[in-house]
Amino acid sequence: MRIAIASDHAAFDLKAELVTFLREEGHEVSDLGPETADRVDYPDYGYRLGDAIAKGEADFGVALCGSGIGISIAVNRNPAARCALVSEPYSATLAREHNNANVIALGARLTGIDMAKACISAFLAGQFAGGRHGPRVDKLSTPSC
Repeated sequence: MRIAIASDHAAFDLKAELVTFLREEGHEVSDLGPETADRVDYPDYGYRLGDAIAKGEADFGVALCGSGIGISIAVNRNPAARCALVSEPYSATLAREHNNANVIALGARLTGIDMAKACISAFLAGQFAGGRHGPRVDKLSTPSC
């Protein structure tokens, strides 16, 4: 799979470990930055990740910041992105099955490397269930209100 990954400075070290993990798992990984642990603004990298998804440059994305909250909000500003903040594998699986999420967000200050790997593995293994979830997911990109 083609996976884009982005973080802020707080998640720089976790991002580096996850890039290695994903490549070892056989995925094509695009590291969208940052390139150092110097202070950066998470919206810049969240927008970059959302754009990569929208342009079809990646099949899935991984968004990381200190809590995972800020960058997930930034990613979700792009209507083509459906970013789910998760903290354990079951929510990662449900994000794919029920919400057809194409980006997973994790908080580096809240999630250790082993749990992050487990969440990403569950997310990537998941499949969208469709059915009753389909029309709901459609509304995420084309709100009717």
